[in-house]
Amino acid sequence: MRLAKTMSAVAGGAALTLALAACGGSGAGGGGADGAAGNGDEEVKVGVAMPTQTYERWIQDGNNVKKGLEEHGYTVDLQFANDDIPTQTQQIDSMITEGVDALIIASIDGTALSSQLDAAAAANIPVIAYDRLINNSPNVDFYVTFDNYEVGVAQANSLLRGLGVLDKDGEKTGEKGPFNVEIFAGSADDNNSRFFYDGAMDTLKPYLDDGTLTVPSGQTDFDTVATQRWQQETAQKRMEDLLTSTYNGGTKLDGVLSPADPLSRGIITALRGAGMGPTLEDGLPAVTGQDAEIASIKLIDDGVQSSTIFKDTRDLADEAVNAAAAFVEGEEPDANDTETYDNGEKVVPAHLLDIQPVFKDDIKPVLIDSEYYTADEVKKGQTD
Repeated sequence: MRLAKTMSAVAGGAALTLALAACGGSGAGGGGADGAAGNGDEEVKVGVAMPTQTYERWIQDGNNVKKGLEEHGYTVDLQFANDDIPTQTQQIDSMITEGVDALIIASIDGTALSSQLDAAAAANIPVIAYDRLINNSPNVDFYVTFDNYEVGVAQANSLLRGLGVLDKDGEKTGEKGPFNVEIFAGSADDNNSRFFYDGAMDTLKPYLDDGTLTVPSGQTDFDTVATQRWQQETAQKRMEDLLTSTYNGGTKLDGVLSPADPLSRGIITALRGAGMGPTLEDGLPAVTGQDAEIASIKLIDDGVQSSTIFKDTRDLADEAVNAAAAFVEGEEPDANDTETYDNGEKVVPAHLLDIQPVFKDDIKPVLIDSEYYTADEVKKGQTD
């Protein structure tokens, strides 16, 4: 079963009209017991391209999306690309050749898939960008993600709370510092990194301007603080270099804005290697994070990492599945943002999900009570 689509641009967004092309002109809808579109007699296949298995969250994302699609009765081709762009492009090419009915793509490089998306459009295959926006192509039909600017805002506020500038309710404590901090950002080829960075820096700017915060290294611009491919080792090496160049003379480091948990763990390794800590109570700088990876949740529980941002990828997977099912049924997915995500060719309709900062006191109510992790998994620092 294949989908034929037509797309007309409208101000501030895009409207998608889809019709079934291989069902004798009978139209969409009326799915059978297996959840497939049309008469339910033909297989629906969805290609799911994930960037890597080196990040815990991407494994969870891939498995959750696959499970949800299979519950609709769809066949799923799930592929991980090990953070290698040629591998991902070949995987997507193969999915298109196989004749998938929809593509869900979490890109490694949001600018590297134009030819694949052109081929998908030529084959009438709708494309759903998963968490990372795919740029410079008109052939991105939908985007599911979290409110990425708000992630950056939450990370900045978490840093301020970790420093004691804000209390747990987000109110100013009157603490003026000055506090010495360093700034890290995500991979420059990931569209989300800019949103995280902008949200964080816009929030920190008043505190930098009034001297509550200082950045002794002077490294604050995005291109300087970006961490290619979100590599833990790269973050650790940069932190080690900063400690040698800027803090070797006794200057105290109070906090680090880290955009993701693997980077946070690399930064913490560098800090401890320089004799800091080993815990926050012992003077380890407050380090933020993102993704609530189990290894970092254990560090938070142990008083080592200050905080992280929880993005419930179960909900993200559900929205991706809902979008794919809508396209398969000839309908439009549910967008709650049609203004923000301009990929350079069009404003991509998006569905944004909420996020939750997590400190030690939040682990039980936010993560354990929601059954995202068990108490035993948090204690061990690994999932069962």
